[in-house]
Amino acid sequence: MNYCPLRIRVALGVSVLTFLTVIEGGCKVGPNYKEPQAPVAPEWTDPGSAKLQRGEQVVTHWWEVLNDPALNNLVETAYQQNPSLQAAGVRVLEAQARRAVAFGLLFPQQQEAFGNYTWNQVSNHSAGPVTDPTRAQGAVGSLSNPVGPLANAVVGQPGIDNVFQNWQMGFGASWELDVWGRYRRGIEAADAQILAKLANYDDVLVSLIAEVATNYVLLRSLEEQLAVTRNNVAIQQRGFELADTKFKGGTTTGLDPAQAAALLHDTEAQALDLETKISQTKSTLCVLLGLPPQDLTGRLAGANAIPSVPESIAIGIPAELLRRRPDVRRVERQLAAQSAVIGVAVADLYPSFSLSGNLGVEAEHFNDLWHGDSLQAFAGPSFRWAILNYGRIRNIVRVQDAAFQALISDYESVVLRAQGEVESAVAGFLGAQRQVVALTQSVDAATQAVSLAEQQYRGGIADYTRVLTTQESLTQEQSRLVSTRGAVALNLVSMYRALGGGWELRESHDLVPADIKEQMKERTRWGKMIDADRMTEPSSH
Repeated sequence: MNYCPLRIRVALGVSVLTFLTVIEGGCKVGPNYKEPQAPVAPEWTDPGSAKLQRGEQVVTHWWEVLNDPALNNLVETAYQQNPSLQAAGVRVLEAQARRAVAFGLLFPQQQEAFGNYTWNQVSNHSAGPVTDPTRAQGAVGSLSNPVGPLANAVVGQPGIDNVFQNWQMGFGASWELDVWGRYRRGIEAADAQILAKLANYDDVLVSLIAEVATNYVLLRSLEEQLAVTRNNVAIQQRGFELADTKFKGGTTTGLDPAQAAALLHDTEAQALDLETKISQTKSTLCVLLGLPPQDLTGRLAGANAIPSVPESIAIGIPAELLRRRPDVRRVERQLAAQSAVIGVAVADLYPSFSLSGNLGVEAEHFNDLWHGDSLQAFAGPSFRWAILNYGRIRNIVRVQDAAFQALISDYESVVLRAQGEVESAVAGFLGAQRQVVALTQSVDAATQAVSLAEQQYRGGIADYTRVLTTQESLTQEQSRLVSTRGAVALNLVSMYRALGGGWELRESHDLVPADIKEQMKERTRWGKMIDADRMTEPSSH
């Protein structure tokens, strides 16, 4: 037995494998990504407040520092049920699947099994080449010319049957080698897009928590304003009754009770407006919670007051925003993805090398398919090179590079805006606290003024205009105090939102809820990719 052909085939196989190993580990054209330098201040501007701890780590579950069980419950409900957040989680899973598609391009890009059967009759009057009659009967066609006997039949020649059938089965593959790193750059881009989608999920979560907290604080502020307004209605009702009694006793004109009634009804209208705003805010909360509009009394049970802020607040340093702010991380990962896309475009400037082959059997009769001489195959390398592209490819590279440069500016803009939002929220928080102190004193003085004005009116020392003025002032100052106390908590929420706090909540949970996973599994075979422990890491399953 001659083993030379076997040794040749083994040597050839080893050479091919060695060649493929070198090719697949070859260069990657295009720029290697470098994270851009962000314009970050070394420290926050010093507002001169002992309430801010600049060196301390920012609290992750910051809403819990407000010590409000109802708020904690609302945040947890929104996290579990908000549709927008759920959609953002599924998009991370979508990015995982897209990355798996990109990874699959490293392997033979076209693979297919094929088979067919044809019954053929050749016309006795058609024109055709004269071929060897011995090849006409039962001849085998190639994959590049699957007609087989039809092409080789000699029309009208004696001994040649112009009616025949043909069976064919086989397997073919084509593999474009990643010489220039086109597909590996594609995987880089897909990996970066996964992290960009994860950062987008975090951004949605941060915004969701902040929106829930904002509307909750606003609701409590409106409720407290309503209570204050109703108390002022009672005060003004007492003033109206006093003026009306004096009018009926003949000690004053009808102007006093008319003025008192006007102020009273105006304040009652304010109470009705507050009730409307409370209802609207509750509807907004329902949407954030992923619920249809409904009564939230059970969920809002507990402390019926504006949440109180802690004694001190950690705000860290500006450089931490690059890690904490999800929108900053999202744009940075989009930059990394775009850098890889430049490499994908550059690869088109170079020739592409492919290996193609087919292996199959073909025969006129089905039983002959399994004979050794029915085997047919071809294999070989090829290359393609778009040498006359008239600058099209080069300009596509320029398009991708310009998009990358624009993203750098977007990144710098996001970083600057993030720092500005923190500074603005800090200034608003500290300013509102100082206003609360002054307004508290103002309300105390206005309350005393109302009492003194009523006493003087009863004694005939002052007219009713003074009573009206003091009552109206009290109403305004109490409303401003409540609004400013609410502004303290609202600015605290804005500050934590600007610091990028809250996304850490997802670290102990799945990005996609279990019920949604089950729905997706019923439609599609997801395999391990849909598992929770695979959600934040690139997967090729």
